Amino acid sequence: MIQDSFNLALKNLRKRRLRSWLTMVGIIISVAIIFILISLSIGLQNAVTEQFEILGGDKFFIQPKGQLGPPQAGASVQLTKDDLKIVERTSGVKEATYITIGNGEIEFNKEKRFFIVAGIPPDGMKLYTSSGSLEVEEGKNIGKGDIGKIVIGNHYKTKNIFSKPVKAGDKFLINGKEFEVQGIFALIGNPDDDRNIIMLSDDFEELFGSGDRVDTIVVQINDGENINDIANSVERKLQRFRNVDDKTQDFTILTPEELLATFQTVLSVITLFLFGVAAISLIVGAINITNTMYTSVLERYKEIGIMKAIGAQNKDILSIFLIESGLLGLVGGVMGVIFGFGVSKLIEYIAVQQLGTKLLQAAAPLYLIIGCLAFAFLTGAISGLWPAWNASKVSAVDAIRYE
Repeated sequence: MIQDSFNLALKNLRKRRLRSWLTMVGIIISVAIIFILISLSIGLQNAVTEQFEILGGDKFFIQPKGQLGPPQAGASVQLTKDDLKIVERTSGVKEATYITIGNGEIEFNKEKRFFIVAGIPPDGMKLYTSSGSLEVEEGKNIGKGDIGKIVIGNHYKTKNIFSKPVKAGDKFLINGKEFEVQGIFALIGNPDDDRNIIMLSDDFEELFGSGDRVDTIVVQINDGENINDIANSVERKLQRFRNVDDKTQDFTILTPEELLATFQTVLSVITLFLFGVAAISLIVGAINITNTMYTSVLERYKEIGIMKAIGAQNKDILSIFLIESGLLGLVGGVMGVIFGFGVSKLIEYIAVQQLGTKLLQAAAPLYLIIGCLAFAFLTGAISGLWPAWNASKVSAVDAIRYE
């Protein structure tokens, strides 16, 4: 009987093809939006996780409190080179270096732009590049003695930041002082990192007058050490040195696990919010299905009466209309998933080609596809429940006489 109900429901949908398509539009759009949002969110989380796996579990960062993410020069709370010395003397610390940043006026080919400039000591360059998985694609990296030399992000070469692509050996004017581009990093996929300009700390201090200011301390621990134990030890020593306690602490230590957890929490909140927005269109689609099924019941009163007259029970009528509404949701869900996957891939392509970032990736795990289809089918079935219930309660005699 289920097979007969399914065939009959499918036949009715085909018979009212235009109405069925118009009804499914809301489901298609809502499922597509949900799929796109969750797909990109999963892809972004995967990309972020990959970046932290590349970073490894032997490095952590120290920044002024209240500063999460890229360092910000001129903050009210500042770290200094004296703090770096305390970190370096902590047991279990293999190496530590610092980053100082400033906003520089960059002139190339008589064009001016403003970008972040970072200063790093020569003996800490290897630790800095390994913490960001940076590799030089053209030229070579800067090191000890490379005064007046810089290494730049890949976008200066590939993304038309200036009208003329930059190559190794070209000259930049930074805040009016000439620097030679000694190397260009390979593409990272993060637009901020791919537009960085790196110089030695001596050049930076002279150019920006930063003195002993430090914006971020990068710490690498010895092999076999527990990163959380070393981070806690560093925290206690810095607290004593800076004369602060847990309540007044003015710096933050960020381990890879904490950074990843923070990013995932933010992404989860954003995804949940966007899912709620997409659910509004799903409600509209559900109302359309209810309206269509209720109209279908009225149109098929005589048909219902005839089926009951030849022995169909209430549950048989109920199943026919429930399957029909469920199929509306399911077919709409299938098309929504296909459409959503195509749009997700398009967004990924645009992000790579136009924005130069690999963080926006379209992910399509099997559980997402099955979840969207099941969700669409249930939405359709639930939306058709009331019309189907009314259809099952129709009197055979009244239905046959209905005009």
